[in-house]
Amino acid sequence: MQIQKLYSLFLGSAGISTDTRTLKKKALFFALKGENFDGNLFAEKALDQGAIAIVVDDAKLKKLGSNVVVVEDTLITLQKLAAHHRIQLNTPIIGLTGSNGKTTTKELIRAVLAKKYTVLATKGNLNNHIGVPLTLLELKKEHEIAVIEMGANHIGEIKMLCEIVLPNWGYITNFGKAHLEGFGGFEGVIEGKSELYQHLMQRHQKILINGDDPIQRKKTNNYSVSSFGQGKESTFQIHSMEETSSGLQINCNNQIYTSALHGAYNLNNIAAAVTFGCLYNLKVESIQTAIQSYQATNNRSQIIKIKNTSIVMDAYNANPTSMEFAIRAFDKIASSKSTVILGDMMELGSETEKEHQYILDYCLKTKLTQIHLIGSQFSKVKTQDVHVHKHQDLDAFKNYIDSQLQLEFDEILIKGSRAMKLETLLPFFESKF
Repeated sequence: MQIQKLYSLFLGSAGISTDTRTLKKKALFFALKGENFDGNLFAEKALDQGAIAIVVDDAKLKKLGSNVVVVEDTLITLQKLAAHHRIQLNTPIIGLTGSNGKTTTKELIRAVLAKKYTVLATKGNLNNHIGVPLTLLELKKEHEIAVIEMGANHIGEIKMLCEIVLPNWGYITNFGKAHLEGFGGFEGVIEGKSELYQHLMQRHQKILINGDDPIQRKKTNNYSVSSFGQGKESTFQIHSMEETSSGLQINCNNQIYTSALHGAYNLNNIAAAVTFGCLYNLKVESIQTAIQSYQATNNRSQIIKIKNTSIVMDAYNANPTSMEFAIRAFDKIASSKSTVILGDMMELGSETEKEHQYILDYCLKTKLTQIHLIGSQFSKVKTQDVHVHKHQDLDAFKNYIDSQLQLEFDEILIKGSRAMKLETLLPFFESKF
């Protein structure tokens, strides 16, 4: 079926569904496939639940009726449909990628721009080859701007997503040691993320960079960009950036912006959001209000209080760069009764052992006196330090805590990769404190 015909079906539907558990009546169902699932197996159920039509890549399902659309590949068709929809609406789009801080930056930008515009932004971290097209298909005529987060774990992925999104602006938060296995090392990370720059340059679109990042300056050399930074050549001058006891503060173009966010690593995220607010002609007061009122959620630098203990919950994901940032920020507020609880970092390939050892060695250079390491990789690190406690898994850590007669934690940093599920420690600690 031609995309235009499928697009007509989409326009008459209640939206896209890829899961019969959440399917709405008159939704257009796409039978996606993965390593552990096959949406074709649920196609008939989707029709029974009231789907307006189903898009499948199993020709045998054509027998289910006239509202069955058989295609060669359902995922590619979903992506083509999203790209077609994006072109029809022609909504201005800001495309974001980077190794760390993508989601926080996206939420800050959304909060700022929403003070003046109707904004669509990526929900959660639906930033991959499935999530991005699903987000684009949420675009409606009333949306004046969209902020689309794009994630990648291998070279070529950002290029592919850009061809779907066709961003008008682009910003890369940073280049860090994330997904080293898929990218083949740090240089691969730089190459893969910079595909956003290449796409924007080829289409003569706009780029925002952190002018204090030499890699970003080098990758956009000889192209007219907007920038923020402390260097005099930056378009938006950052006169100061500081972390205070009450949060973070930046001075941009002689205007003060304060945030309740934790961690100096969020200062550039705030600066990017402020800059986009200026680029889109928001009033200073509106930007200040948006930045000040934004609260971290979803286990990303989230401050949670349990009785007298403050927990920095940063367990949504982790890589060596973000882990080091988090520990450095926590060390500034740490006391003798502070502890860090670190879980394994994933997708590091041949760098796994070295990077886990590096993180422990970094911890030992701080004033932290209670260091708990959880997971099979952290259990392999070498140390004789009495302040370091290694636990094979979460159960082993919980058993250790259960064995302690007294718990005295003023502050706790919890940081680890998503697969470690360290957020499950919250209810555990709630039962202990």
